[in-house]
Amino acid sequence: MVPTGIAPVARSPAERGPRLLALAIAVTIILYVIPYGRTIAWPLVLVSTLAHELAHGLMAVVLGGRFEALRLNGDASGVALWSGQFGRLARAAVAGAGLIGPAAAAFLLLAAGRRERFARGLLGALGAFLCLVSLLLVRSAFGFGFTLLLGAALMFIAIRFPRASQPTLILLAVQLALSVFSRSDYLFTPMVLTAGGPMPSDVGAMADALVLPYWVWGIVCGALSLALLGAGVRVFFRR
Repeated sequence: MVPTGIAPVARSPAERGPRLLALAIAVTIILYVIPYGRTIAWPLVLVSTLAHELAHGLMAVVLGGRFEALRLNGDASGVALWSGQFGRLARAAVAGAGLIGPAAAAFLLLAAGRRERFARGLLGALGAFLCLVSLLLVRSAFGFGFTLLLGAALMFIAIRFPRASQPTLILLAVQLALSVFSRSDYLFTPMVLTAGGPMPSDVGAMADALVLPYWVWGIVCGALSLALLGAGVRVFFRR
């Protein structure tokens, strides 16, 4: 006798990726509409600030300078301290890197997150990197605790819950991608008010180093960020 019925169809890793992306977007939307959801999502906002400041410092290193320190505050503000004998173009590149950094990170996470076996390795490596950053670079008490805890949590997920590595990477990618839009006003602000007083924004620093006004560089950085996000989405959905 031949058994009848419908057998479950196993989803391939490539098929699970889009479903996880949709789930990550849905979770993010829900967090911003339910009571206390924004409080629950606050660590995700801090992740985008951390990516922003890391991008400043890493660009300085790439151009031959030094990444001196990083400070991250509980109000989601931060600063990257760097040094180097840089010309105008290099100073503008360091300033602009912070604006494009979250989109670049989202691109990398989406590219790796589409495959489960790559996601686990990248999540573990990212966690180890953040732990090193907290020990070597972070110079604020809050920032040290947050960065170290985040790095340890990512490594723990990669080691103990490998099946959760892909959803975690995709959720992080969604937060970094959304930060490009949620903080888009910063692209068109020449000055910002910090704990140390008013100072030029990143686009303001680019305008000081180069010849065009700050809003032009805001458009340039915004366009590059959108291009990176678009490329990341195309790679993610490519079969």
